[in-house]
Amino acid sequence: MSDVPRPSNIRLRKQSRVLELDYPDAQSFSLSWEYLRVYSPSAEVRGHHGSGAVLQTGKRNVAIIDIKPVGHYALQLVFDDGHDTGLYSWEYLYRLCSQKDVLWETYLEDLREAGASRDPDTQVLHFEP
Repeated sequence: MSDVPRPSNIRLRKQSRVLELDYPDAQSFSLSWEYLRVYSPSAEVRGHHGSGAVLQTGKRNVAIIDIKPVGHYALQLVFDDGHDTGLYSWEYLYRLCSQKDVLWETYLEDLREAGASRDPDTQVLHFEP
C-alpha cells in the first residue's frame, strides 16, 4: 500500500462543514461531512461482503465531532448521529476525493429513485390514487 497517497495535512472546518485533505503532490480536496457520512466504509452502510448496502438518508446536517487516527493507515470519523464504525483508509479517502463528483451524483440519483431526502425531517410518502 506504499503507492497509496497519504494526506500531508488534514483540517476539519466546522464553519463550512468540510474535511480538507492536502496531498504531497499539491492536490487539495474538500469533502463535506454529509458526503463522508453517506459513503462511510462501515459494514452498517456498505453492507457485509459487498451486499446489502443501506441508502443513507436525512444526513444533510450531520456533523463530525471527532477524528481519531487508526495506526498509520486510516482515520475513524465520529459523527453526531452516533455513527463511528467506519475506518477511512488512506486508499478509501483518496478514492472519495478523486471520484467525488461521480459518487455524489450517484448518491443523489439513488435518493431520487428511492423517493428519499437528504433532509432529516423530510419523509416522502407515496399514495396510490
